[in-house]
Amino acid sequence: MGEITRRNFIITSTLAAGFALAVQPIFAQVITTDTQCLVAGEVKIPVQDGEIPAYRAMPASGSDFPVVLVVQEIFGVHEHIQDICRRFAKLGYLAIAPEMFARQGDVSKISDIQQIISKVVSKVPDAQAMSDLDATVAWAGKAAKGNIDKLGITGFCWGGRITWLYSAYNPKVKAGVAWYGRLVSESKPLTPKNPIDIAADLKVPVLGLYGGKDSGIPNDTVEQMRQSLKSGSSGSEIILYPDAPHAFFADYRPSYRKEQAEDGWKRLQAWFKQHGVV
Repeated sequence: MGEITRRNFIITSTLAAGFALAVQPIFAQVITTDTQCLVAGEVKIPVQDGEIPAYRAMPASGSDFPVVLVVQEIFGVHEHIQDICRRFAKLGYLAIAPEMFARQGDVSKISDIQQIISKVVSKVPDAQAMSDLDATVAWAGKAAKGNIDKLGITGFCWGGRITWLYSAYNPKVKAGVAWYGRLVSESKPLTPKNPIDIAADLKVPVLGLYGGKDSGIPNDTVEQMRQSLKSGSSGSEIILYPDAPHAFFADYRPSYRKEQAEDGWKRLQAWFKQHGVV
C-alpha cells in the first residue's frame, strides 16, 4: 500500500450538520429517517496517522449486526449519507460512513462543485481510501457490535468507484453495490487504477446501478465494464436505467428519480441477502 500523506494529522472538525453547502437548495421530496430504536451519531475511527470522524447507525438492541460500509459522494458525509446509514440500521445493519476527505478538507462548506473536486477530491489517494476503510472495518468489529464476517459496501458517485475498488482490494467483502461510480478514466499517480482495470480479476460480487442519461458516465463505458466482468468469475452485474440521470438516488436533488431509486434500493437489499450480508 502506498504511503499515506500528512502523517500525524489532527482532526478538529466534526461531520457536517445538515446538507453540504454546494447542494442547496434541498429538493422538497427529501427522505428523512428517524432514530427511533436506533443508536446513531458521530464516532471517531482510529487510522494510521490519527483519527477520522464517521457516522454510525445500528439497532438499539441486539448485537452481531451485519456491517455495511457507506461511501460518500463528493459532498462528504452530510445529511443524505447519514440518512442512508439510518435506513440500513432500520433493516438491522450496522452502517458506517467514514469521512474519507478528512485530511484534505471540509467539502460541506464549499459552495462551488468544481472547487470541491479540484481542491479536495482530486487530492485523495486511493491508497488512503483503502486504508481508511480497512480501519473502519476493524473498528466495526472491535468497538461496535458488528459481525465483519458479514461485510458489505455501497457507495455513490465518487463512492461508487471506491466500492468497485475496495471490493477488489479486500477479499473479506461479501458483496458490494456501486451507484453510478465512474468506471473508465485516466490513470493518475493518486488514482492508478479504475474499475475497468480490476473487473476481469474481481472475486467479490458487485451490483452496479447506473443511469442511461448520465452525462459523466457514457453508456459505452458501462457496456465495456459489463463485458470485462463477463470475462471474470465474480458474478457481478450492472443494471442500466435508460432514463435515469446521474445521482438518481439523491432524493435531496432535482436529479432524483423515485421509481429507479426505489427499484435500486430493493435490488441492493436482495443482492446483500443473496451474498450473505444479512
